[in-house]
Amino acid sequence: MPWNKGKLTGAKPPLRPKHVWSIRTKLQIEGRARDLAMFNLAIDSKLRGCDVVTIRVEDISAGGYTADRATVRQKKTGRPVRFELSEQTRQAVDDYLKATGKRPGEFLFTGRRGPDRNMTTRQYARLVSAWIGSVGLDPRLFGTHSLRRTKATLIYRRTGNLRAVQLLLGHTKIESTVRYLGIEVDDALAIAEQVDV
Repeated sequence: MPWNKGKLTGAKPPLRPKHVWSIRTKLQIEGRARDLAMFNLAIDSKLRGCDVVTIRVEDISAGGYTADRATVRQKKTGRPVRFELSEQTRQAVDDYLKATGKRPGEFLFTGRRGPDRNMTTRQYARLVSAWIGSVGLDPRLFGTHSLRRTKATLIYRRTGNLRAVQLLLGHTKIESTVRYLGIEVDDALAIAEQVDV
């Protein structure tokens, strides 16, 4: 029997804006400050799970309050990638920092292994599954990568600016971004149809 029997393989789709709002609202209502900060940060940063869990306090909040832009070095490529933090993400992170008293030098999200160790990517994946399941979506269809894809896909759909998305995701090759977003000829035609000469 294959190890991945019953598991759905392949690219995980992005979340729709209504799903993002549902998850956010649920986490707010339940007062889950860490989860809300983590979810918002994952959506805004467009980082891979392995990079989300290793964010340190000073990466996004050096002067006691959360910055509106940050830079994180990606584990996969070793190259830095910049991202923006929306008003609500900054608020969520500030609230979380206030509640936990975390200081620069510490990991933003710690796991079960102790206060000086970051959360594992598996713990993060389990959290994401729970968030997704809590709003009635199938956790097998979506994953941590869905969060990375969500804002990137929206930016592309609204602007058609592939180069911007490439920079935001930290891709070296534009082909990776094209493949990543699953851009097909249909998408290109739909964009073309909106342009009259």
